[in-house]
Amino acid sequence: MAAPETVLPEHAAAPAHRDGNVLRWLTAYTVSLIGDSVYFVALAWSAQKAAGPTEVGLVMAAGAVPRALLMLGGGVVADRFDPRRVILGSDTLRCLLILAVAAGVALTAPALWILVAVALVFGAVDALFVPAVGALPPRITTPDQLARVTGMRSLSMRLSQIAGPPIGGLAMGLGGPAAAFTVAGLLIALSLPLLLTTRIRPLGTSDAKRPEPGTARRDLLDGLRYIRRHRLIGPLVAVGAVCELGLVSTLNVGLVLLNAERGWGPSGYGWIIGGFGSGAAAGAALLADAGRLPRAGLVMAGTLLMACVGAASIALAPTLWLAVVLAVAVGLCAGVFGSLDSTLIQTAADPAYLGRVTSVVMLTMVGLAPLGYPLVGAAIGAWGAAPVFAACGGFAGLGVAVALASDAVRHAELPRRRPGVTI
Repeated sequence: MAAPETVLPEHAAAPAHRDGNVLRWLTAYTVSLIGDSVYFVALAWSAQKAAGPTEVGLVMAAGAVPRALLMLGGGVVADRFDPRRVILGSDTLRCLLILAVAAGVALTAPALWILVAVALVFGAVDALFVPAVGALPPRITTPDQLARVTGMRSLSMRLSQIAGPPIGGLAMGLGGPAAAFTVAGLLIALSLPLLLTTRIRPLGTSDAKRPEPGTARRDLLDGLRYIRRHRLIGPLVAVGAVCELGLVSTLNVGLVLLNAERGWGPSGYGWIIGGFGSGAAAGAALLADAGRLPRAGLVMAGTLLMACVGAASIALAPTLWLAVVLAVAVGLCAGVFGSLDSTLIQTAADPAYLGRVTSVVMLTMVGLAPLGYPLVGAAIGAWGAAPVFAACGGFAGLGVAVALASDAVRHAELPRRRPGVTI
């Protein structure tokens, strides 16, 4: 059973990077994400052994469908119940599912339909996990430390992307898919005791006249109306959605095709992606260290503008090393932009709506961005990389216009550090 909610005295709150409670949560989150990465490696290799390349794509895409369809419902669940308990429940389900698959794979070769079913169930559980994760940080730290926590969380995500695939590959090499699935399940299991010992505090609501929770549909529509009417959150969600459509498709698909067009080879692609990842990690580390940046709304818009210009310029780079430098700069700006956008949303959102707000933000990432993949691929095939990168950078730049057109975004600030907190 989860420990009861504990009120954390704000006057005694430590900086997030020195707060044992935050560090326990961050460790749990990190090992859970690494377990996710190992799981995807095991799933892909199992599908490759069971069928051909087309079926591998089918298996890997299967989990995205329920994740996108159920994400908004997961936000309702996160707002109705204790987010930590939702995370504990979803992590437990994911752990049991993966360990069951490991046992099955150890006994017999996996059938394609079983892998598809596993991916579907995993994606459905993820739809509960992701909004609850987004709703939890304000319950484990004070508002003035949310920017630091967001930066630390972004670093955790980068670490899992770096560490997960090699761990999964090593497990596959030593013991095959069964070993890889087992490692993934055990890593997720390791997060459970850490989450159990994480203290959370109840959050008040700024709206004393809020109606009692109704049906799930009513709560969902209420959350969508809340986002649409909020002076700051509405524009921030719109800015993030435009950025996902314009930049993510270009970077995920366009860089592969640009690399093939220039003949830089697999190593060149690795250098560019590595440069972007390093820049994004540096941007997250900057915010984690600083804790607060003045004129956050304007800095967010400015870093998005620089990311758009940099992304549009990569296709014009005449040499690989210049493309890598631009990728580092784009990653740095995108890391700062993403962390500030997320922190401003979390600090502005009424706690009663935070799960639903998070679910909408994440839906723009897992639902909208992939829509641009085939369009970018077809456009580069028809016109080449340079004009498509420029067009996508210009489209993402509309997000800057949306941000600057909002008075609330232009004047948005992160909460200041409370008296009594020392660094």
